[in-house]
Amino acid sequence: MCGILGILNQDGQKIDASLVGKLTETMVHRGPDGSDVWCDGAVGFGHRRLAVIDLSDKAAQPMRDSSTGTTITYNGELYNYKELQTELQHLGHTFYSRSDTEVVLRSYIEWGIDCLKRFNGHFAFGIWDPATQQVFLARDRFGTRPLYYTQAGNTFVFASEIKAILAHPSISADVDPYALDEYFTFQNIFSDRTMFAGIRLLPAGSFATVSGNQPISVNRYWDFDFQNPEKMSPDEAEEELYRLFAQAVQRQLVSDVPVGSYLSGGMDSGSITAVARQNLGRLTTFTGGFDLSSASGLELGFDERAQAELMSNQLKTEHYEMVLHAGDMEHVMPELTYHLEDPRVGQCYPNYYVARLASKFVTVVMSGVGGDELFAGYPWRYYRQMANPGFDDYTRSYYSFWQRLVSDQDKQSLFTGPVYRSMDGHFTFDVFKDVIEPVRFDVASPDTMVNASLYFELKTFLHGLLLVEDKVSMAHGLETRAPFLDNDLVDFALGLSVSSKLANLDRVVEIVDENDVGRRQRQTVPSGDGKQILRRAMGRLIPDTIVDRKKQGFSAPDASWFRGESIDYINKLLRNPSARIYDYLEPTFVGQKLDEHTFGKVNHRLFVWSLISFEWWLRTFITR
Repeated sequence: MCGILGILNQDGQKIDASLVGKLTETMVHRGPDGSDVWCDGAVGFGHRRLAVIDLSDKAAQPMRDSSTGTTITYNGELYNYKELQTELQHLGHTFYSRSDTEVVLRSYIEWGIDCLKRFNGHFAFGIWDPATQQVFLARDRFGTRPLYYTQAGNTFVFASEIKAILAHPSISADVDPYALDEYFTFQNIFSDRTMFAGIRLLPAGSFATVSGNQPISVNRYWDFDFQNPEKMSPDEAEEELYRLFAQAVQRQLVSDVPVGSYLSGGMDSGSITAVARQNLGRLTTFTGGFDLSSASGLELGFDERAQAELMSNQLKTEHYEMVLHAGDMEHVMPELTYHLEDPRVGQCYPNYYVARLASKFVTVVMSGVGGDELFAGYPWRYYRQMANPGFDDYTRSYYSFWQRLVSDQDKQSLFTGPVYRSMDGHFTFDVFKDVIEPVRFDVASPDTMVNASLYFELKTFLHGLLLVEDKVSMAHGLETRAPFLDNDLVDFALGLSVSSKLANLDRVVEIVDENDVGRRQRQTVPSGDGKQILRRAMGRLIPDTIVDRKKQGFSAPDASWFRGESIDYINKLLRNPSARIYDYLEPTFVGQKLDEHTFGKVNHRLFVWSLISFEWWLRTFITR
């Protein structure tokens, strides 16, 4: 992966190359292997390079086609670039490098916007098309690589990271109250907004065009489609799943630099590691664990090092581990916030530390992200929706479930008066409904209800995970790849019946509060119920003890740490009357929630983490 940047002066004013360079250099961590800028009149591109495929100077960017003047700044990997290169050569194109960047550039020259339908990869890029005098922007199907943009008067700026945009002298940082409303509702942002007013995120599976006389136009070219069911027997489907999974891992191993893999105690990363090991021989793997001396309840199972070591021993990988302690969070928050930029789903400092560990040994690392969202890995989320008689009732019920931090009823108590009034006319239910409304699943059957939930999570929860994954890895010049998000594998998974993924569709489950890990233990359907066909297919790769494990996310024992070893840090940061959060949030409400957590009345671990994140975000980016 790399860092990309572009500026278009829509009034025709000549671009300042030194300014393009200045903005680009804010992303040096994304591309430690080189940088360059290209300017032509009113348009300029910058690029920070992380060299992964074709390490020579021939693959340097921005890359320009001499015959047409078409120029690209590109971030990502195109895993089918060799096949496309062969096709383009047959059409008369001559290649000067071995890079996938040149394949993307020439694909656009040959097929225009339709090139996006041919790409199997994870990418974000900007292209200057002199024939149309337009900047063309695109992001991959799933949103694995970020692409932000803003309009400041006659200046249009896009970049891989928000900090590059903020470095422009015409652009300043301020809080978007609507995004703030979304974040403290969902612990995520479901729209294309960011926490920075005026700075937007190009949606996954979308492209955009902008020119000197036209504002930006955003269009979707792909979306998740559950409407084409596979017509196979269970045995045939299992074999095809295994074939496509192995093919996806093999595709994503393409690299001219060292490749490793994350290895937790779960099935997804274990299966990826097994296939990668078969193809690469010796493989380096990485695991993060936790000091559980002050943990309790289900948190005692959060350290997966023993299971990871079992897999490493079986696969004979070169394995590295690190153990996180309560104080590690407070130590890393300033630098984590700087790199994360835009707060999203759950705690992520453990991922930051493990990415730093991996970056000391490899440049590319394989991740199991996406397996749960495609194969129904969170059964307690889906089953609770079974009693809804129609789509509107389903939407209301699921919206209530996804209010992970603060309910609509409490928002007037949470936000200060001026901030709450600035949100007038903004309803997070409408944001929620806009995500799922385009498909309007017929939720009369359990299958369609589950598919509606999977669609929603792929569009929101997974997208948030991918943004975090990009930022925490690129902070260390590390490229993360996600084999589960291979085009062919995803298309196949979407067509599988829900009954092939979940074994207990007819059972009723109590409503489970995801804040309360203790209650999850008491749910009537085990968390190991999901991903049935994936478990069967991967059983030939990994031990039964791993295949049959209940779902366990990568999470620190923060519920205990926040009321124990980290309590002094929490109090000093969040109970300080001068804390930055109280420019936006009411101290009385925050204090009440902190008390409830501290005295063990309610597990507010997600809310406490979000308060910490918001405080550091304000300190890092917003001038008081």
